[in-house]
Amino acid sequence: MEVISNNKTGANTVVLEVKVGAEDFEKALQEAYLKRRKNIQIAGFRKGKATRKMIEAKYGDTFFYEPAINSIYQRAVADAIDDQKLDAVDIPDTQVTDVSKENGVTFSITVTVKPEVTISDYKGLKAVKNVKTITDEEVDSEIERIRENNARIIDVEDRPAQNGDTVVFDFEGFCDGEAFKGGKAEKFSLELGSGRFIPGFEDQVVGKSIGEDFDVNVTFPEDYNAKELAGKPAVFKCKIHEIKGKELAELDDEFAKDVSEFDTLDEYKADLRKKLEDTEERRSNGEIDNILSQRVADLTEGEIPQAMVENRVNDMLREWEYRNRYAGVTIKDYLKYTGLTMDKFRETFKGPALTQVKLRLGLEKIAELENIEVSDDELEEQYKQLAEEHKRDVEKVKELIASESLKQDIKVEKAFKLVRENANIVTEEAKAEGEEA
Repeated sequence: MEVISNNKTGANTVVLEVKVGAEDFEKALQEAYLKRRKNIQIAGFRKGKATRKMIEAKYGDTFFYEPAINSIYQRAVADAIDDQKLDAVDIPDTQVTDVSKENGVTFSITVTVKPEVTISDYKGLKAVKNVKTITDEEVDSEIERIRENNARIIDVEDRPAQNGDTVVFDFEGFCDGEAFKGGKAEKFSLELGSGRFIPGFEDQVVGKSIGEDFDVNVTFPEDYNAKELAGKPAVFKCKIHEIKGKELAELDDEFAKDVSEFDTLDEYKADLRKKLEDTEERRSNGEIDNILSQRVADLTEGEIPQAMVENRVNDMLREWEYRNRYAGVTIKDYLKYTGLTMDKFRETFKGPALTQVKLRLGLEKIAELENIEVSDDELEEQYKQLAEEHKRDVEKVKELIASESLKQDIKVEKAFKLVRENANIVTEEAKAEGEEA
């Protein structure tokens, strides 16, 4: 492979003229013949036994050109990009400009390269940290949630159903006087107040008693998934068989011992407060990280190739489907449910994708400007962490992730850490007292 010319035709576009010599082309032609001959039959010869010269004589000298060119194309492109030290993000066009047994193959390869960006004033970025104070009411609310989760379920026979109870009941739904599919169940368990049923349904069950026959009148929402019922009024004929209530534990030291490692309720409450405060601190730190990330992206200037944005959108779509895999929701399902086209769905990701691309480029530039390096020990530690996270052997992770790629990721992390350490972060209280933010 030989790079004949390298021409920059745009801010992020390079056109390479690459030649694969006659000797290498001949090897590719011979390999193409050996792979395809078993399917070729020429009169007078058994299938697969015809020589290459006979096949070319019958079908033409160029018969094996296409498979031969296809076999050398990817290697030629990769070697040319490596030879010219291009940071390629896309290869939008490749053309064969000349081909012959005597001269080999010449390609014209259009390469979209990573853009050169600029960034300044990334130190001293200002942000307001909004940390919410955890109140006694929030601690009490968390205690009540835990009491609810640890409540004892008891049978209720001396009162009607109320919110928080679970009723075991029969129901059958009718629309326009006709029973509809999926509208009937026997001894169905429903927690009142959970919001599982159509709006207004559970409210009408409250106050009803065991053995009581009653009607529930509701209207299906306009966006109900069964379109034949959407927006229509319906009546459900119901009968309760059982009411199950919750018996909450007394809020005392014994409760604390039962649900925690603490001996007193006060100790338990103090621990809950600390956990809520830690959660709030993580939330506020995450919010600061988002603010600083957006500001780094905004400060990053350069002509961003559309291919980089589209590639990031593709990554985000894969991440979306991965996150929703346990719910069994595919992108195809989501589009069907929402009525969106794939183009419209992709469009929703393009703004965030552009921000993420600019953020990455900006942080890479900061790493370059600050001469950030990664030691062998840091690289090895990162490989170990990845191996632990994914429960794989370290050597296997090294095979999957190139060291230069991982080094670049670590540099980006260090660059963001530098931005954060040099940021001017003030709390809401400090801002109110007159500090700049």
